[in-house]
Amino acid sequence: MIPLIDGQRHAEDFPMNTSDRFLRFAAECELMAKLSPSPENRAVWSTLAQRWVRCAELIDHQDSNNHGRRSLKRHLKAVYSSTH
Repeated sequence: MIPLIDGQRHAEDFPMNTSDRFLRFAAECELMAKLSPSPENRAVWSTLAQRWVRCAELIDHQDSNNHGRRSLKRHLKAVYSSTH
């Protein structure tokens, strides 16, 4: 962990979550597509970028579902324990 110099935590102190990393990869692919001289390479980089975005969306959806299940389990446990 990075020591606190000014007593504050900064964004760079926290690890990037998976979907953010995937979106960063997508942005890098888009940049490569813009910088590529050939249409074929631009198409490949753009396709890679789209796939990284899709991966980020899938991870976000999966995280959302997992969070919902955990919340439901906590709720059901609380309801069950209060009725018995």
